[in-house]
Amino acid sequence: MILVNKPLRWTSADVVKKIRNRVHVKVGHAGTLDPLATGLLILCTGKFTKKINEYMAKEKEYTGTFTLGATTPSYDLETTPGNPKDVSGLTSNALKEAAGKLTGDIIQIPPVYSAIKKNGERSYDLARQGRAVPLDGRKVTVSLFEIEIQQLPVVSFRIVCSTGTYIRSLANDIGEYLGCGAYLSSLCRTRIGEYLLKDAIDPESPQLIRTDN
Repeated sequence: MILVNKPLRWTSADVVKKIRNRVHVKVGHAGTLDPLATGLLILCTGKFTKKINEYMAKEKEYTGTFTLGATTPSYDLETTPGNPKDVSGLTSNALKEAAGKLTGDIIQIPPVYSAIKKNGERSYDLARQGRAVPLDGRKVTVSLFEIEIQQLPVVSFRIVCSTGTYIRSLANDIGEYLGCGAYLSSLCRTRIGEYLLKDAIDPESPQLIRTDN
């Protein structure tokens, strides 16, 4: 098992391909990160690929930023922001109240720009073709949702959540609650269970470090 720090604009599949070309054995990843996200990606090689589901089930921690006062169809910067609204009057208390509404066991609707399959096709493929189909809500757990104003319209956050939680959807939901719209403008996964980003390597590092044997 290898901990990797996924670079910005790399897909999770890009990381798998890079490591596979170096170790020359079967490689899989335990939990996708979007191309616009950075941070901890767990890779499993050889017989350890049987443990992928075990690693995927672990609690996740993220940090990053939301930009308030606009929305995007993908809930992040994959698509262009629109629907601008003034956010100059927003307060820290309003943000904390909104975050509180999205903490605990919640029903979350995934973004249509996601890898979830709908009628046998990837939801993001349908969305890009203008054939987006609403997705069903799913139960997730947000154990911690800290949010604070950096410099409006940008706010920073730290979130601890269960597997399957879409941080992009939390961005969109908090924007809806505040009535001003919001989208995810940066994201970094800092922890998966007991595994930490600080222990991860760059995928192009000359040395691979296996954390389990």
